[in-house]
Amino acid sequence: ARVLEVAKRLSLQAARGEMVEEEGCERHREPLQVFCKDDGAFICVICRESRAHRSHTMLPVRDAVQEYKGQIQAHLQALKEDRDKLLGFREAEMRRSW
Repeated sequence: ARVLEVAKRLSLQAARGEMVEEEGCERHREPLQVFCKDDGAFICVICRESRAHRSHTMLPVRDAVQEYKGQIQAHLQALKEDRDKLLGFREAEMRRSW
């Protein structure tokens, strides 16, 4: 959800022609270059070395975006298929009721 939120915000800013500012770590004022899979959060390299994240699974931001983009697209496709089935059931039921 966080990855999608950031992607949407960046897309909207780019569509408006606004300057896309890179978000930074609120604590260390460093660029968010790592994605902590355990916490589902973007973090800086300083946070990565902290006790809170040291043993967690990490991914570079670009890899995390690609991974989650694929998952989101797969879920979206499944939802579209479910919607199509439901619309088919609805149409059949409306015909039956007429």
